[in-house]
Amino acid sequence: MAEIKKESFGKLSDGREVFLFTLRNTKGTEVKVTSYGARLVSYIVRDKDFKKRDIVLGYDSAEAYEKDTTSMGGVVGRHANRIAGGKAVIGGKEYQLELNTGSKKQNHIHGGFKGFHLNLWDYEVLFEGVKFTYHAKDGEGGYPGNMTVTALYSLSNDNELSIKYEAECDADTICNLTNHAYFNLDGYEAGAEAAMKQKMQIFADSYTWADAESLPDGRILPVEGTPMDLREPTPIGLHIDDDFDELQMGHGYDHNWVLRDVPVEIELKPGMFGYDPTCPIDYNAGGLKKAAYVESEESGLTMTCFTTLPGMQFYSGNHLKGDLAGKNGVTFPCRSGFCLETQYFPNALANPSFPQPILKKGEKYQAQTIYTVALKD
Repeated sequence: MAEIKKESFGKLSDGREVFLFTLRNTKGTEVKVTSYGARLVSYIVRDKDFKKRDIVLGYDSAEAYEKDTTSMGGVVGRHANRIAGGKAVIGGKEYQLELNTGSKKQNHIHGGFKGFHLNLWDYEVLFEGVKFTYHAKDGEGGYPGNMTVTALYSLSNDNELSIKYEAECDADTICNLTNHAYFNLDGYEAGAEAAMKQKMQIFADSYTWADAESLPDGRILPVEGTPMDLREPTPIGLHIDDDFDELQMGHGYDHNWVLRDVPVEIELKPGMFGYDPTCPIDYNAGGLKKAAYVESEESGLTMTCFTTLPGMQFYSGNHLKGDLAGKNGVTFPCRSGFCLETQYFPNALANPSFPQPILKKGEKYQAQTIYTVALKD
């Protein structure tokens, strides 16, 4: 497993210290994560010319992340993505969640005004990686129950970055966790032109239609014959501005794809990704499936995303503004990075036919997403 180094990453405005952890494998690949928001800060790999590239957009300090408004690299929850009107019916009781998104701030997103990515997490350095823990209080963001959530980051010697999520709550509640990292396979500084040239493949035959507020209405539509058809590697920018209702309303790609429920074989060994051979969960048989594949001609890098979750939000960074200085002073304008947010479908509570992100009292939420980086053949 990877070597792990801990160092200070600065302080938040209230004086609390934030830490940065660097995981380094035998190939020299480095992954940096921070205790503020359990955020992915860097993913540094070697390209086709053996040059190091950091393929994750981000900032140089905790102070900068505290100013960020794009969920950059964070673990978001309790509910990733949107809920119409912030209305949640759980066990027959209706809850009003915080309203923090929408044209009139009439909807809910990413856990509310103080979602998980906006909080300082506890941490533990383990043999297999860094485990972050957050204790969400009953009523936080409008959600019921006291919830404990963990995110375990692991890096294998095959450049497989795993995020393993677990959560438990003392009441029936909602749990839909994801990571909101922005990737650019040519490097965080490469910009929008480079990102839009990279080819995206999504292993899905359908997507959830969404309105101008990015809210699905229950329809699951085929990608066939539309710009949403990314079943073969396609330059991200090729159809992004097409005269197609979904792309026009979303200002580009910002939609949930319904992943094919086809498990893939990934050899998991004791110690990998937090895998425990005595644990009753078998991640091979439990539905780890291929979600997306991305490649860059310029860097020669590829990324494959695997997940146990039923959906993935492909977001092409349409609302990045370039208003904050990132790493080494680089700014991140519109479409300079993309997100692969594995998840339950957005607005599922209003659409009973969708898989439901309900976590029952006494049960354990478990999910895993893996981002594997390699050189193109």
